[in-house]
Amino acid sequence: MNTQEKVVEIIAEQAMLEPADVKLEHTLQDLGIDSMALVESIFAIEECFDISVPFNANEPGESDFDISSVAAIVAAVDRLKAEQGK
Repeated sequence: MNTQEKVVEIIAEQAMLEPADVKLEHTLQDLGIDSMALVESIFAIEECFDISVPFNANEPGESDFDISSVAAIVAAVDRLKAEQGK
């Protein structure tokens, strides 16, 4: 399973949707993911990919981790995997 498939699976689980219903252009708001589900998603991504995500739940806009869309999250995970040698 590649990064995109796994990230979509994690986000779909948090949104209580089927992975097929999660599109790359969706924002987390489109999917009904609130701040608590976002934090759960970040933890799941960290655990799944064995990476450390630079994300501040109190100030998500200040984070280096782009959560503007599903595609942005996939790209950010790929970048972190490369930076962290995973």
